[in-house]
Amino acid sequence: MRIHPAGYSVILKTLGILLIINAIVYIVPHNLLVVSLFVVASCLVLLFVLRFFRYPNRKMPALTDNDILCPADGTIVAIEEIEPSSFVNERQIQVSIFMSCWNVHINWMPTSGKIKQVLHFDGEFTRAITPKSSDLNEHTAVAITQADGSIVLVKQVAGAVARRILTFVKQDEQRTVGEELGFIRFGSRVDLFLPLNYAVKVSLGQKVSGRQTIIASKKIN
Repeated sequence: MRIHPAGYSVILKTLGILLIINAIVYIVPHNLLVVSLFVVASCLVLLFVLRFFRYPNRKMPALTDNDILCPADGTIVAIEEIEPSSFVNERQIQVSIFMSCWNVHINWMPTSGKIKQVLHFDGEFTRAITPKSSDLNEHTAVAITQADGSIVLVKQVAGAVARRILTFVKQDEQRTVGEELGFIRFGSRVDLFLPLNYAVKVSLGQKVSGRQTIIASKKIN
């Protein structure tokens, strides 16, 4: 199993803490059962952390320039038309993906284009599955300008446990669909904002896979 570089420091810290705890348990007189339980529990914690930062090797599906690729693993928790925002001065379609602690937490570029803006906002750490978390929680917004001038917005939202949003793209860079956009540590949400001329291909409650599921396709007149 490959490990994503975003997890190296967390894994090393976790390993160090677990080694210290187990050393103390071993030194302080305990019966064999107690020591064994601590060892087993430590192994399970380490396996969970390793699994969280797994780095899957995924092959993208055949795409056209009209397709929007899923930016994250998880469950579709919102599909709605929203009012103009400070990023885009026209109505858009919002598709929200909730990522549990069992999902891969890498975020991918949903479309090719130039990075128009990358903005980080401090905020709360409420449960990422709730609608209000999109605006209230700490988040990073990445605006992507497509070849035809349309704006696609990706919002990385922190959750109740997630305290670290990593964004790998920078303003004015030209990026390609399927490239890594970022990573969110430990439970989170990704909101995707699309122009109204896109038809959504997923439904509420559907399980989706980052870099594999086609979220929407541009309507052809």
